[in-house]
Amino acid sequence: MTLGPLHQLDPVRFETAPILKKLVKSSRKLAELKSMARTIPNQGILINTLGLQEAKDSSEIENIVTTHDALFKGEALERVYSDPATKEVLRYRQALRTGFEEVRKTRLITNRQILKIQEALEQNDAGFRQLPGTDLQTDTGRVVYTPPQDNNEIIRLMGDLERFINDDALFNVDPLIKMALIHHQFESIHPFYDGNGRTGRIINVLYLVKAELLDIPLLYLSNYIVRNKGEYYRLLQAVRDDEAWEEWVMYMLDAVEQTAEQAIKMIQAISLAQMDYKQRIRNQFRFYSQDLINSLFQHPYTKIAFLERDLQVSRLTATKYLDDLAEAGFVEKVKAGRSNYYVNLALIRVIKEDKR
Repeated sequence: MTLGPLHQLDPVRFETAPILKKLVKSSRKLAELKSMARTIPNQGILINTLGLQEAKDSSEIENIVTTHDALFKGEALERVYSDPATKEVLRYRQALRTGFEEVRKTRLITNRQILKIQEALEQNDAGFRQLPGTDLQTDTGRVVYTPPQDNNEIIRLMGDLERFINDDALFNVDPLIKMALIHHQFESIHPFYDGNGRTGRIINVLYLVKAELLDIPLLYLSNYIVRNKGEYYRLLQAVRDDEAWEEWVMYMLDAVEQTAEQAIKMIQAISLAQMDYKQRIRNQFRFYSQDLINSLFQHPYTKIAFLERDLQVSRLTATKYLDDLAEAGFVEKVKAGRSNYYVNLALIRVIKEDKR
């Protein structure tokens, strides 16, 4: 397959009955997710909690594996307590935040922003590939695809992709179909030495924000891809070998529908847990406030410094609040070296029961 600009595809080929039927379901479920997210007053809770889930799942596709416990502990106790895989996952979430802030300000997804996302992920500024020798191989070492090797060609293709992403008049298809095409093209250009898969999956959700299908980055396809990894790579290659775009688009639309449904259920569960804590803490403690609830649900594992910052109270006061909440069974106090962290028991139950 010779890569060319996506706008040279015929939009009509995506107007098949199966694609249009699946598009209706996926769009409806995504709109429901957008509406559901608005019921959470502090949407930073969703960005943080679901963002950690996405960071974990997206990294797992690249065989960077960590646990929820290590991940939440790494966030609460700083990097000194984090293993290399956990540090990489936490960098993914930071890269996602970096990209979201850029898109929210500019309503664009530019190559400059994509480079910043990859730099945050990989902690280097190597930029687009300049040297040949990059091949995509199976686990056994068999080369299945050789992306563009020449730096000038990579820059040209990424320029074409940037225009395709941001010029809505260039290719008249539904944004969900366009997202699927963008993802395939980015992964096929494979513009970086490392971090292409994770950068591409961040671009997916940022494009949905740019297209105003979501207010905040909430739809994360990585868990679906983890569960259907073989099919994902098969279909990526089927487009390259046989121009099987329609099958690829159906896969991505199904990923949107299923992932949105799972995210809706998780948001509902978080909302119920928040309401339960709000009522019971308000009944038991005079120090109740909405800011306290927001802080507790911002971090699955919290610490005294988080409460100091979020509630603008002294360290002594923050410690008392958390110790009282631990004694009442809202959080679990855990000693780690000279420090303590506090596990939000309700939020952890939601995350562990999540079947995404």
